[in-house]
Amino acid sequence: MDHVRLGRTGLLVSELCLGTMTFGFQCDEETSVAILDRADEAGVTFLDTADVYPLGGGLTTVGRTEEIIGRWLRGKRDRFVVATKCFGRMGEAAWDQGNSRKHILDAVEGSLRRLGTDYLDLYQLHGPDRGTPIDETLAALDDLVRSGKVRYVGCSNFLAYQVARAIGRSEALGLVRFDSVQPRYNLLFRQFERELLPLCAEEGIGVIPYNPIAGGLLSGKHNRASEPPEGTRFTLGSAAPFYQERYWHDRQFATVEELRAVAEDLGVPLVTLSVAWVLANPAVTAPIIGASRPDQLAASLAATELDLSDDVLRRLDELTREYRLGDSPR
Repeated sequence: MDHVRLGRTGLLVSELCLGTMTFGFQCDEETSVAILDRADEAGVTFLDTADVYPLGGGLTTVGRTEEIIGRWLRGKRDRFVVATKCFGRMGEAAWDQGNSRKHILDAVEGSLRRLGTDYLDLYQLHGPDRGTPIDETLAALDDLVRSGKVRYVGCSNFLAYQVARAIGRSEALGLVRFDSVQPRYNLLFRQFERELLPLCAEEGIGVIPYNPIAGGLLSGKHNRASEPPEGTRFTLGSAAPFYQERYWHDRQFATVEELRAVAEDLGVPLVTLSVAWVLANPAVTAPIIGASRPDQLAASLAATELDLSDDVLRRLDELTREYRLGDSPR
């Protein structure tokens, strides 16, 4: 697996990143370890998690994913770039969430403990906090970098104007700046091509997109005529409602069928085509791939070997152009 620079930094990361939000709820620990082993065998050295994972759980499960990764990393921490995130609710107290100095400093200590490490390669804000001044947040992140507990910082689910403003404040105040963003991005959700991705390309910010196969809809295995199957993102605890709202609509299913025909013409799985399309965007650093079973990784890993021709890219753009504009038709 090739390695690429994260934005303007000198940090090299594998061109695919393993997402772990299924670990500890959708996947038990044995399966999670098997997925980690399979990714390791394929040369994936970039791992992404969050303190609130596993996806679909609640306050009784937060931190479980980091604990599983921490146990797996023992004796091999130096071989991996480890990224985690803070922002989500981690406890009952009013201050147990958000991007305040208090929560960030509390959250990083929890992640370090669960992951069994004394530093994080990439520490990301999982979302914007409108109740906390960005200057306070950046100052807290700056302290973490200066202390050596964090090497680089980034954000997830920020809009382009929020990233631009944060960079401007970092420059004005002489504080650490975001070196990565983690947006949702796939053939069925392309809105960030309009502002965020051009901003990242211009400012040298790494892009680590999540949901490259739209929560599994771009696997082509789902049927609109049936109820969402158990054991998938579309039925997974607290995650089910927003995954259905994102993707479980007639128009998206129709587009999947059109995309399936392109994949069949190329002789590749639709998953491989979908991840390769994300990789083909020059602004993208490393798409985040995930699985609920180790064998599911194969199709995503194969995307690194698939070069899409200009004709195929134009065809995919034609089929999914509507998802680049505002709200997608339902």
